[in-house]
Amino acid sequence: MAERTVLLEHRGTPPVPARTGSLALGLLKTARPRQWVKNLLVTAAPAAAGQLFSRHALTQLALVFVLFTACAAAVYLINDARDAVADRAHPVKRHRPVAAGQVPVRVAYAVGGVLAVLGPALAAWLSSPVTAALLTAYLGMQLAYCVSLKHVLVVDLVVVTTGFLMRAMIGGLALGIPLSRWFLITTGFGALFMVSAKRYSEAVQMAGKAGATRALLTEYTTGYLRFVWQLAAGVSVLGYCLWALEGGGAPPTGVLPWRQLSMVAFILAVLRYAVFADRGTAGEPEDVVLRDRPLALIGLVWLAMYGLAVVNL
Repeated sequence: MAERTVLLEHRGTPPVPARTGSLALGLLKTARPRQWVKNLLVTAAPAAAGQLFSRHALTQLALVFVLFTACAAAVYLINDARDAVADRAHPVKRHRPVAAGQVPVRVAYAVGGVLAVLGPALAAWLSSPVTAALLTAYLGMQLAYCVSLKHVLVVDLVVVTTGFLMRAMIGGLALGIPLSRWFLITTGFGALFMVSAKRYSEAVQMAGKAGATRALLTEYTTGYLRFVWQLAAGVSVLGYCLWALEGGGAPPTGVLPWRQLSMVAFILAVLRYAVFADRGTAGEPEDVVLRDRPLALIGLVWLAMYGLAVVNL
């Protein structure tokens, strides 16, 4: 069967064979299901406060996870619709459903717009006004990023990092849990560590090659990005250690001082991840975390120690 071709909106860009497949599947792929694991961060604040396993908490967190996923999907759809022409000239992004013609640009805009409206509206109705406000702020910030902020040095790092921090905050806000300064510092700089390590890896892999995946990478130096992820890793470790030692003067009530011992696992996890960042192979954080067995094991040990510290066993 002869392949259909997509007519481009601008002259000078070669046509790309259109993908065949259902519209629904194309929309799902555009929503980036692999990225949904990031939204599990909505459980971070309730877990840190030891309020994760009540029925009310689980119901609210499931709702917040779905709503945040919908808002993130809205951003992906609108971003891909906006960048469709440019993506068609890229060797990898040309296969995205919108760029390849599987999802029409107008449909991507329409579905993205509907999700962007429904997310905060349902949050205001089913959760709380604060949750709706945070989702609205997330959408506004991410759409501004798609339009212009991704082209501004340093600001692009801050916006992506703030998106992770908002995910970590929203679960606590939905349940009315106060967010401690150590939680915000550790989570914020931990996110900056991973974001800047990803940018550094992309810059290292694209060095000397044409067609960088992000135009802004040509304006960053690898030395600067290395400095940012090293600084962020240091501040994140410091914030976590200060949290762990904050109650150091109080007599231990558990079997072991899990709060202090968890520092070891946390630092080891950061050091292990830094190996991949230093090699320039931390371009996909979820792949690093899920595929490296030692890092996964360290993460499980840390999670167990942290849980024991929270429940005070």
